[in-house]
Formats: sequence, structure tokens, C-alpha cells
Amino acid sequence: MSYPTSASIEPSRASATDSRVVETDIPARLDGLLWSPIHTRVVLALGVTWILDGLEVTLAGSLAGALKASPQLQFSNLDVGVANSAYLAGAVIGAIGFGWLTDRIGRKKLFFITLALYLAATAATAFSWNLWSYALFRFLTGAGIGGEYTAINSTIQELMPARYRGWTDLVINGSFWLGAAIGAVAAIVLLDPAVIDPEHGWRLAYFTGAVLGLIVFAMRFWIPESPRWLMTHGRPKEAEAIVAEIERNARIDPDAQHPRPKIRLRMRTHTPLGDVARTLFHTYRQRSLVGLTLMAAQAFFYNAIFFTYALVLTDFFGIRSSHVGWYILPFAAGNFLGPLLLGRLFDTVGRRTMIALTYGVSGVLLAISGYLFSIGALSAQGQTIAWMVIFFFASPAASAAYLTVSETFPLEVRALAIALFYAFGTGVGGVAGPALFGALIDTGSRGSVFAGYLLGALLMVIAAFVGWRYGVAAERRSLEQVARPLAAVEEGK
Repeated sequence: MSYPTSASIEPSRASATDSRVVETDIPARLDGLLWSPIHTRVVLALGVTWILDGLEVTLAGSLAGALKASPQLQFSNLDVGVANSAYLAGAVIGAIGFGWLTDRIGRKKLFFITLALYLAATAATAFSWNLWSYALFRFLTGAGIGGEYTAINSTIQELMPARYRGWTDLVINGSFWLGAAIGAVAAIVLLDPAVIDPEHGWRLAYFTGAVLGLIVFAMRFWIPESPRWLMTHGRPKEAEAIVAEIERNARIDPDAQHPRPKIRLRMRTHTPLGDVARTLFHTYRQRSLVGLTLMAAQAFFYNAIFFTYALVLTDFFGIRSSHVGWYILPFAAGNFLGPLLLGRLFDTVGRRTMIALTYGVSGVLLAISGYLFSIGALSAQGQTIAWMVIFFFASPAASAAYLTVSETFPLEVRALAIALFYAFGTGVGGVAGPALFGALIDTGSRGSVFAGYLLGALLMVIAAFVGWRYGVAAERRSLEQVARPLAAVEEGK
């Protein structure tokens, strides 16, 4: 069943004095769709980006032993931590710069710019000759991935119907761990001396990411520009054409509200930075507090632990670096299954309840497993099982941080908000975390590493309280209801 679209965009009564004001039902039409092939294509094309990120992070962790054993690089544990921090620093800067561009020039254009940077930088990493060249190329790779975060999370929110938005966002972000599994398998094969010289193997591993990136490049042509972004940037005809095409190939909810509610928008080419600052730190300062807290906690929790995952296995459990991939596979499985199985509860039980549950449980479990690690009660297999259970809850928690930031701010500042909060969270929790844990592991003291785990656990428990107390119940609500667009115009204005 389809609906007439010829009157979907029409000048408001104010158009005689302001031709930039239009009235549209595009948001309601997008939210009135049932799951269709277009949504499946969006999940596939955007989810692959997180697979790339998972591949990159896992390679960095799995290859730590090979980088330390490399006759040319000869990295220390601290060098590994510094290089990983360089990757995250690049992601921070890339997120901010590309996030600003995403809100200005559109979601789709940034897809190709950031992906091109990623492809070039990850391939260049294979030719690193010392710590600083390796760190530089990892920095540039991170910049490309950081830029992807902003454009993609914005697109997920703006194309997906409200009823599926939470689950879809969590599953796409959770697909990071499919990349982690690919990276783990690649490391197992390419670091096996019987297959290839490990000095060449770690270099070849980085080409795996470049090849996968080429596949993503082709898939990106499946994704249209965000109609919501086009509407507020003076391109209503293009927005209408895209939505009409989606409706021709999608199923429409017969029980959707009729007539569809409309919203009046004043089109403009960009949003001044002053408006951005006022929106984030005055109008929505409580939401900003929630976003910053969730981002910082999950960034420290994840990056500190996962970037040094291989070092813990090799230094404290005596696992050979070529075998680390076998331990990452079950860990990755737990991380992917968490969003897949718990994700729908974020749309039914609700955002605040599930954020508090997933953050709180993962923090408490990390503290318990950290204590068992400190007294030597866990084997390598036991430690892996413990982390698998912990991150079954931590993975949807981390994805929920991106979901929260990307759906609780107005359309015009969405990408930059994601970038700023990601940058803050990663700068505070992510960049410092791997270097800190690398130094703690270098001490050889289980007690020192346990102290780091306790810090991560405390941050997660604090975030659980903040999410529960101050979070927004955005489940199954239109983006325009959760946060009114800055371009919205009241009747008669």
C-alpha cells in the first residue's frame, strides 16, 4: 500500500515572506515504514564499516607479539600502547573534523572521503619501518575510522523507522566484533611461522583491511543521502525523490497515523557554530552530561582492556603471540551476541533501563574477574570465558552510548555532537587507557593491572547511574519528538 506524495512538501503560509520555509511529512513517512530491503541494505553497507574498525583494532592487539619480536621494529609493551593510543588520537581528530563536515556537506559525501583515507593509511601501515612511522600511519587510519563514526551513526538514525532504531544501531555497532573475528583468524594464519615469515605476516595482515575496504566502497553506492538532512539544507525536491523511491520499494505500516503529522522547517545551508554550542551546552546540557559520561566510561573500559588483551595473555599466561587469535574468537562472539540478543530490549523495555543494566552488570563483573585475576585463580581459558561474559553486556552498553548521543540532539548538530562526545570520551578514556594499561602490564604485577580494572569498573557503574537518572526515554519515538530540529518553525512565524 502506498500513499500520495505530491503534496508532501509544500510552502507554508509564511512562504510569501520567506520562501525558505517548507512543510513536510518526510519524517513521519520514514517512521511509518515496516522493515524492507532498503533497511537491510543500510545495515549491510554501514555495518561493514564497524567490521573494518574491529579488524583494525584486533590486528593491532593480535599483532602486538609480532611487533615486539620484529627484528626491525622491536617494540616494547609501552611502544605498543603508544601506537594504539596514536590510532585513537587520530580517531578523535578525524571525528571532530569530519563530523563538522558531515553536518555541512552531507552524510554520503563523507562516506567516500573517510573510506579513501582509511584505505590509503591502512595499506601504508604495512610498510612501517620504526615506531614513529607505524604510529603516524595508525593515526591516519584512526582519522578515517573516526570520520566514519559520525556520518554513519547520523545516517542510521535518520533513515531507520523509530520502532527499529535502537536494535539496528546496536547491531550495526556490534558488527565491530565480526571484524574482530576476521582479524583474529587473519592473525592466526599470518603469524604462523609454518605459513609465512612473521615479519612479513604482520605486514600482510594490514592489507586484509585495505581489501575489505574496497568491498565497502562499492557497497556505499547502495545508501542514499539522508532525506532529513536534505530537507534542512535547501534541497527538498531531492529529499522527496529519495523518500518516494524508498516507498516504492518498501512496505508501509497500514496502521500508521493518518494524516501523517507534518513539520515546518526553515531551510539553510549550514548551522553556525554558535548555535551548535548553545544547543549542546545550554539547551541540552543535561543530555550532554549523559552522553559525555557514557562515552568516556565505555571508551576507557573497552580500549584499555581490548588493546592490551594480547599482552595480558602473552605476559601473564604465557600464550604464544601466534595463538592469541584463538582466544579472541570467543571474546568476539560474546561481544557480537550481546547487541544481537539484547538489542531489541532497548526498543521494548526502554533505553534508560537497559543502559543502567548493561553498564552496571559489566562494571560489577569486571571488578569480580579482576580480583580473580589478581590472585591467580584464572587460567587463560578461564580469563577468556570471564571476558566473554562481561562483554556480552558491555558491548550493547558501548553501542548504546552512540545511540544515545545520535538520537537525543537536533538533526542539525547530530553529526558534530557524535564527534565531540566521541572525541571527549576517547580522549579521556581511550587514548590514555591503552598507554596506562601497557605501563601497568610492564610492571609485571597482577595487583597493578587489577587496579586498572577497578578504575574501569567504577566508571561503568557511575555511567549506569547517570544513564538511569538523567537519560532520555527515546524508544519508539520520532527523532523530531525526541529533539525538535533547530530549523523548525512555529505556525504563523
